[in-house]
Amino acid sequence: MFVDLDHFKDVNDSLGHSAGDIVLQEVAERLKKCTRESDTLARLGGDEFLVVLNSVNESADAVVAADRIRRVIEAEFCVHGVSLSTSCSVGISLFPENGEDAETLFRNADIALFRAKESGRNGFSYSPRI
Repeated sequence: MFVDLDHFKDVNDSLGHSAGDIVLQEVAERLKKCTRESDTLARLGGDEFLVVLNSVNESADAVVAADRIRRVIEAEFCVHGVSLSTSCSVGISLFPENGEDAETLFRNADIALFRAKESGRNGFSYSPRI
């Protein structure tokens, strides 16, 4: 799954990059708490994160995880005494339906993320089947 914060630029523009850095650190902590030790979590850059779920048996499991991620990110942040909230968009790509190698899975998760953002943000989208 690719996870991208919605309208994150607004945080940097209104509160400064140091506040944005605090939000990113808090998002990383929240993501760490809602993933399993066997999963992989990485920040790809900017406000985009990668979550690789191991042992996903069906697409419904990925939906549950994406919804859990959205809920923890929506919780209010307090940065420099200012309360703020954000949402995220999630692109989901499944093995082997959407690719059999990491490069293909990443590309398809990125396409799905773009679709989620196009659909109004604060949601998720699946990768197209290959």
